[in-house]
Amino acid sequence: MIDYHLIGLSFVTVFLSELGDKSQLATIALSGRSQAPRAVFLGTATALIISSFIGVLAGGTIAEFLPTKLLKIIAALGFAFLAIKLLIFGEEGKK
Repeated sequence: MIDYHLIGLSFVTVFLSELGDKSQLATIALSGRSQAPRAVFLGTATALIISSFIGVLAGGTIAEFLPTKLLKIIAALGFAFLAIKLLIFGEEGKK
């Protein structure tokens, strides 16, 4: 049975997280220079689908070995580390 709530939640999460990120800016730059915006769309959409598919496979595989709560803790710590790094180093960390 299809879980429409999970589909909607996944869509909203990825859609909002992808707004204004580097891949979207790269897509804008490519389509602005290109005479074939459909090709840019197909290429970037395919890349997002494949990277999401790899994430689902990796998540499913890892979830078989580690409890969900531990995965959430690891993800939270990773995001916290990145947030602290951005706050402390800001633009200085980019080279």
